Amino acid sequence: MERTTLEHFPNLVTMFLTRARERASEPFLWTRRDGQWQATSYGDAARQVAALADSLKRIGLKPGDRVMLVSENRPEWLIADLGIMAAGCVTVPTYTTNMTRDHQHILANSGAAAVIVSTQKLAKALIPAVLFASNCRHIISIDQIITGQSPDIAQLHLWSDLVAGEADIGALEQRMAGVGRSDLACLIYTSGTGGAPRGVRQHHGMILHNVEGCIDVIANDFGWDEEVFLSFLPASHAYEHSGGQHFPIALGAQIYYAESLEKLAANIEEVRPTIMVVVPRLFEMLRAKILKQIGKDGGLPQYLMSRAISIETKRVDGRSRPWDLPMDGLLSLTLRKKVRGRFGGRMKAMVSGGAPLNPDVGLFFQAMGMPMLQGYGQTEAGPVISCNRPSAGIRMDTVGPPLKNTEVRIAADGEIMVRGEQVMHGYWDNDQESARVLTDGWLATGDVGHLDENNRIVITDRKKDLIVNDKGDNVSPQRVEGMLTLQPEILQAMVHGDRQPHLVALLVPDPELVSAHQNDPAGLAKALSKAVDRVNAEVSVIEKVRRFIVADEAFTVENEQLTPSMKIRRHVIGKAYGERLDALFRR
Repeated sequence: MERTTLEHFPNLVTMFLTRARERASEPFLWTRRDGQWQATSYGDAARQVAALADSLKRIGLKPGDRVMLVSENRPEWLIADLGIMAAGCVTVPTYTTNMTRDHQHILANSGAAAVIVSTQKLAKALIPAVLFASNCRHIISIDQIITGQSPDIAQLHLWSDLVAGEADIGALEQRMAGVGRSDLACLIYTSGTGGAPRGVRQHHGMILHNVEGCIDVIANDFGWDEEVFLSFLPASHAYEHSGGQHFPIALGAQIYYAESLEKLAANIEEVRPTIMVVVPRLFEMLRAKILKQIGKDGGLPQYLMSRAISIETKRVDGRSRPWDLPMDGLLSLTLRKKVRGRFGGRMKAMVSGGAPLNPDVGLFFQAMGMPMLQGYGQTEAGPVISCNRPSAGIRMDTVGPPLKNTEVRIAADGEIMVRGEQVMHGYWDNDQESARVLTDGWLATGDVGHLDENNRIVITDRKKDLIVNDKGDNVSPQRVEGMLTLQPEILQAMVHGDRQPHLVALLVPDPELVSAHQNDPAGLAKALSKAVDRVNAEVSVIEKVRRFIVADEAFTVENEQLTPSMKIRRHVIGKAYGERLDALFRR
């Protein structure tokens, strides 16, 4: 395939149509149905995109209208996203975990004129919100006509009708020539770790800039071949939207849609992806499983694992020794080969983003022969700002150098500032908040950090998440929480202690530990205390956790204590446990 540079693309739809023309008969989007993986070709996807665009205009949608998209990851999600933009409208992706009030907020704030929903189950939370949305005139159902709950104010349409028949792709290409990189493509609502989500105005050039930067990393550091992606992070999240959907399009890649988180490991072995975009929590879970299996396998695998980590640690620190080479070769033929096999055997890179990756976790996978690229960004930047890459020297305590054509500077107070085409034009209908974070094209990220000697970004914490103790010392909660959750006894953790003499913690125990101490709360507390002691032995005085309580339940998206991108909602957890945590300071 000819490697068309992204500078030639004025918008995302034109990029897709170009790839579809180059690879018309080749497989593009894969989903598992009736026990078999079934593909939609690039050519058929292009036909559906063009047909959907024509249908959206036919039912009355106008250029600039917002269309909410409520669906799990599947081929129709990406076809809908492209079809909405091809009609001149604006995609508003939303999480499948949203409650009715979340949908109400987004519908009201965006003024969406239509919604596309995949299943009857997801419609249950959506339809009551549509009743309060005066602008929403159309409901499009992917799987079936929604029955028994449809509001009279909206017209119902079936997806299969809107994407059926032939379509004039040539005419669509001509229309899209008039859509520029600065034109609005989508509104992506931030997860809302500290309050109501805000709509980030993402223009076409914002995402294309991200994709171009990512291609620069892959093409120059790993080689650009026939790439295969496995999509499982929410496509409505900016990270998956840019990195897991439009980045593969730019590469002319195939996208497989994972069946579920429970089947993810099996899907990885089947699909054998070459690139995956993931979040740190997944790596932590996979590391725990691998460690547990190695522990069961006995002494030799444990010895090989410790040697692999030792060799990788020395390599990262520039202390590699020639006499380690024979063992390094043996590890590649044994332990690393086995671990890589669990990931399909042809993984070029796993890119971690969405939250900070604990350096020990990253080092572990590097030692196991799995290339780890920790990225950094936020929805307001498309979302990728920087990424580790071999050519710059991968260090897991950094998030790598800025992407191509991206400027980064550090403000006087340590805040990371970003400028480039990937910076948003502002929040939707929120000029005050836009002005707060945007100054002369520079985006104030809210993250604190610095640039190292190789221009790699080192993040120390979120500016707003810093805990300031009663002596004025700054403490990074994410660093301490990351170290706590690396302990096998602790599944999740949140530390607390702003304006207090020391830190306390809320801990969610590992389910197996809870099961083992089902009738022994004192034993459970003792096991957790030992885990906390191990962490305290490795941190500074101000970072030590002096006391802890056990959470009533795990932090989940369903109880709203996690965002859909798996970040803890400190304000929600604080409301639930604040009094009990504060009581620890009075003991």
